[in-house]
Amino acid sequence: SANSMAASKVIESKAAGYNVIGNPRPAVTSYVAQHQINEGTYPSLAVLVRDISNQVNQYGSLAKFPAEAVGNTRNDMYLVSEALRFLMKDKEAELSGTEVATLNSYKGSLDSATKFIPGWVKIAVAIALGLGTMVGWKRIVVTVGEKIGKTHLTYAQGACAEITAAATIAAADGFGLPVSTTHVLSSGIAGTMSANGSGLQWSTIRNIAMAWVLTLPAAMVISGTLYYVLSHLF
Repeated sequence: SANSMAASKVIESKAAGYNVIGNPRPAVTSYVAQHQINEGTYPSLAVLVRDISNQVNQYGSLAKFPAEAVGNTRNDMYLVSEALRFLMKDKEAELSGTEVATLNSYKGSLDSATKFIPGWVKIAVAIALGLGTMVGWKRIVVTVGEKIGKTHLTYAQGACAEITAAATIAAADGFGLPVSTTHVLSSGIAGTMSANGSGLQWSTIRNIAMAWVLTLPAAMVISGTLYYVLSHLF
């Protein structure tokens, strides 16, 4: 595409004619992790951009990629996108305003191809959340409102916890950090109870903490098992 060609020209001009022999990913990964430009950063990034462009041109779109290739290409897109995100803010990169705009436009095209949520996923998640709330709403309300602290939640405490949750989630969204609304809100309520001097019900706090810790491995096992079963059935 035009974005890819323009971005490739910018990056290759910074590579100063150097090329990469072998796998270009380690050098780009190192830059993303350490935010330090070295002699291999631009040449390796240029190779990845060319590879992505060639593969997309070959197959037309990600949807047409063979199964064994789509994973690697998506990973390369994520890697290049992250590298460009840091590169555009890096003073050592010495990029002009026009070059930054070009790279930003290319990054946007990469993100639109990889960082999206299909409509069916949104619908499925909304249904699952709705059903879960319909079944367990009473226990949730009682736990949040009455069992975190030793006194009932007041309007002021609820408002403070909600404002804190909204601000924290907005900040996390800006930095691209995965946070749980329930975790943030529960922690906010615990904070208001501590500040109010009413104290905490540590048995509830312990149960909530255990649920937080066990959620990740439990979800991994269940989803992995479900995928294994369905992949062998269909």
